[in-house]
Amino acid sequence: MDYKKITTLGQLKAAGYQSKTIKEELRANLIDKLKKKETAFEGIWGYEETVIPDLERAILAGHDVNLLGLRGQAKTRLARLMVNLLDEYIPVIAGSELNDDPLNPISRFGRDLLQENGDNTSVAWLHRDERYTEKLATPDVSIADLIGDVDPIKAASLKLPYSDERVIHFGLIPRAHRCIFVINELPDLQARIQVSLFNILQEGDIQIRGFKLRLPLDLQFVFTANPEDYTNRGSIVTPLKDRIDSQIITHYPKTIEIGRKITEQEARINAVQKKAVSFLDLAKDLVEQIAIEARKSEYVDAKSGVSARLTISAYEALVAAAERRAIINQEKSTIIRITDFVGVIPSITGKVELVYEGEQEGPAIVAQNLVGKAIRSQFVNYFPDPEKFRKMKEKNPYKKVTAWFSDGNTIDLLGDMTNLEYEKSLKSVPGLLDLVNEFQKGQEPTTKLFLMEFALHGLAEYSLISKHYLAKGLQFKDLISGMFSVPKAGDDDLDDDEAFGNRMN
Repeated sequence: MDYKKITTLGQLKAAGYQSKTIKEELRANLIDKLKKKETAFEGIWGYEETVIPDLERAILAGHDVNLLGLRGQAKTRLARLMVNLLDEYIPVIAGSELNDDPLNPISRFGRDLLQENGDNTSVAWLHRDERYTEKLATPDVSIADLIGDVDPIKAASLKLPYSDERVIHFGLIPRAHRCIFVINELPDLQARIQVSLFNILQEGDIQIRGFKLRLPLDLQFVFTANPEDYTNRGSIVTPLKDRIDSQIITHYPKTIEIGRKITEQEARINAVQKKAVSFLDLAKDLVEQIAIEARKSEYVDAKSGVSARLTISAYEALVAAAERRAIINQEKSTIIRITDFVGVIPSITGKVELVYEGEQEGPAIVAQNLVGKAIRSQFVNYFPDPEKFRKMKEKNPYKKVTAWFSDGNTIDLLGDMTNLEYEKSLKSVPGLLDLVNEFQKGQEPTTKLFLMEFALHGLAEYSLISKHYLAKGLQFKDLISGMFSVPKAGDDDLDDDEAFGNRMN
């Protein structure tokens, strides 16, 4: 159908157009995609076997949907992608504020215009991108916002009595007729406002004050809700929950590989940064591991969840930290270092809700510990588990490295070191390069340097050496001497939080 050539109702009828409800549209287009083996929800990873099949079944059944899950689980993204299952264009009566179907108008305006002009009624075409309405539920949302109310100004300007339905100013929901309507964080909506949705979901009509008004609205409702909200701020009233046909549970990425796909897809890394900064797979895995550790940490509120936005922000901050160092040192390119993970601390502290014990420790200390735990978890994927060698003197592969530190030697890895200084410092530790060559054979020289630093951090996390946060970087030394020479809070090299953090390590 060539919509550009159809401008009147008569032409629309001649073209053989037949009206469909929005749920019929979604169903028909989803069936078409499934038959063609096409992906209906592009860019959504980790839901292929869980959430997406549930959502597709709900669409095929013609259900309104509630997406229930913790923050950062792509609930709104899923809702927005449903637009792609709509027809590209649908006809509407030109000038109608309720997107009236020319063959079946529901508003007084549409019916009057159709009666007056008949087949000469003007037709406009509405693109699917314009058929999506989203409202964030907040306690101040009113019935007038969602449903509508009497407009005194309209009554005065049109010289109409308040009993005339033409004085109504329609809210967001009637204006979303023949559209997808999304209410985010549904439990935050006051109970009396939720009650106003009963009729729309069940009978498809609305009630405004004392008007005898019946508007058979055609809508696809999608709600999102966080389980935490059910107890902390509000709840979905039982009759409304009963009227929502399908409730679909979302979840966080189940593997690091899926998490990496999401992070790399969503992170805003520009072309200059991509050229200047190299990112090893291990560094990417560490970013994802931080979120995994946060989700199971005793200091983090599990009910609140840890959003995927944490890893996205951490990824961006990590690249920025390396880029900043390259700019300062006037180096054209650099590779991500473990010391750069100091730069992700602000990305963590703002994205985790701490329990009481976490608040007592302090957000910065908790963030540092999460980075440390991520390193500890990934360490055994690249090097032997240090726990196995604690009582084995001769065969311990870490003995040469730890012995050098036991002799009183230290190494400082500062955040703004040049590439040459960084390499020189790491190679000054006897046995460190041999360790990498033995267990990670055939690596590039830059990768070896990263793994050498990674080995130091891993040994510190397994308490074979000590690690301390300096004002400008990190210091590694023997574990025993580190216990008796931790700088006091107030020293030039450390602030209070960092000094306290050293005592925790």
